[in-house]
Amino acid sequence: MTAQMTISVFTLVIYLIIIFVFNKARIKYAGGKVGKVINLILVTVCLLFLADYVVILESFMDTEILDTIRALFRTAALSFLAYGGTKVADS
Repeated sequence: MTAQMTISVFTLVIYLIIIFVFNKARIKYAGGKVGKVINLILVTVCLLFLADYVVILESFMDTEILDTIRALFRTAALSFLAYGGTKVADS
């Protein structure tokens, strides 16, 4: 197992733990500001997950295209978190 594969498996486990824990919290704290913040975190984590695992398509696409897709997903995640955070703070 290569170092890159070990890191990918480790981050996959972390992502799954985060998604599991926040999904349980989302069910418990449905509605209100806490529920909205939990949803923001879940969407952000899912977008970051997609950004990290675009590498799977490496054999099908050029590296430059994959880097662009990865950057777009990360930018989307951070933008979603910033915009959603301002909406929650205003309400």
